Amino acid sequence: MDNVPEIHCDLLVIGSGMTGMAASLFAANREIDTVQVGLAGELGFASGFLDLLGVHPIEEGHIWDRPWDGLDALVKNCPRHPYARLDKKDMRAALSGFTSFLEINGLPYHLVPDRNIKMITPAGTIKTTYAIPITVKNGIRALAEKAPCLIVDFHGLKGFSGRQIVETLKKTWPELITRRISFPDGTGELFPERMAFSIEQPECRAELVDVIIPHLNQVRYVGLPAVLGLYRPMMVFDDLQRRLNRPLFEIPTMSPSISGLRLKNIFEQALPRQGVRTYYQHKILSAGYRDSRGFRFDVGREQPMLTIFSKGAILASGRFIGGGLTADRKQVREAIFDLPVHQTPVHLTENRSGWHRKSFLDPKGHPINRFGLATDHQFRPLGTNGTPAYPMLFAAGSILAHQDWIREKCGTGLAITTAYAAVKAWYRLKNR
Repeated sequence: MDNVPEIHCDLLVIGSGMTGMAASLFAANREIDTVQVGLAGELGFASGFLDLLGVHPIEEGHIWDRPWDGLDALVKNCPRHPYARLDKKDMRAALSGFTSFLEINGLPYHLVPDRNIKMITPAGTIKTTYAIPITVKNGIRALAEKAPCLIVDFHGLKGFSGRQIVETLKKTWPELITRRISFPDGTGELFPERMAFSIEQPECRAELVDVIIPHLNQVRYVGLPAVLGLYRPMMVFDDLQRRLNRPLFEIPTMSPSISGLRLKNIFEQALPRQGVRTYYQHKILSAGYRDSRGFRFDVGREQPMLTIFSKGAILASGRFIGGGLTADRKQVREAIFDLPVHQTPVHLTENRSGWHRKSFLDPKGHPINRFGLATDHQFRPLGTNGTPAYPMLFAAGSILAHQDWIREKCGTGLAITTAYAAVKAWYRLKNR
């Protein structure tokens, strides 16, 4: 480890998924000297939809049209849920700050502050969510009106099927049709990223419009897979909508998706401009606590390439895919500090079979989904004695215990709002 460069910062954000990006943004907004480390990749699997709360109770499958009312019921029924530690005013500020940042950087979002939105998924099902990219907005009207609508599909594009969408919705939306066409300059299997690059070229858009127009007839809306540009989606969207002379909307493709890559690109470009020092495709190799001086982290890929000394840190490292949690034959562990992972009931720590249910779609969900870090009300992970393991270590996002974000349809909201709360708590403790 000789000659490994050293840097110092006030706050280290560990993770580069939605939670890590949000935490870095909120820290930068407070002018905190921030470094971010993480294996950037999870955002590529994001749909671009921002969920706040869609379902509660899980076992009843109750869908909430008014998510803030749903939050009241969730907090009442699940007082240890991370949402129970949040102030609604802060939650609204977090969501507003997040979407404002995206709009400033060329990706405006649409939301109705007190209501959820219903939108089409690539499987043809209807998803309840809180905020959507503007490029998706016209789909809300098309779905609500059940108006004559064309879903454009492409030969060779996997992860998107216009036929499946139409077949799934035909009973309630009889005037929904689909046509499969050839993408300009595309042969064989199509990859969304390549399509997004190509469609940013005027020649490609002109050819695409020429192919779509003969299929319009009495169509009032046109839906396309979300491949309308990676770096300049609004320019592509506005141009195609003008040329087709129809309200246009995108439908996210299956993962990995352009919708998620747009978010990833914006954060990776904009956060350094706001002063965040980023080390993507790096991971924490070792961590140590230095008492009142804070933490020391060795960072790299396989060997240390950098040593970071920070006064505080936020664990936004996710669950198993993100590497925040790992599992052996007996228990689930937190990967960096070996913090105790809350596993309820206690006997599950002694019997791996108790982590799961026989049915993948068990109405109550799988117990392992709620495993994670228990925290105090300032989002500091608890040690074995039930008090904060370290005074300036915080956790946010899916690594937190007592939530099942996939089934509750609250993943992005959980990421953004708890990241905001963790940064706010760090700032308050640092400056008290």
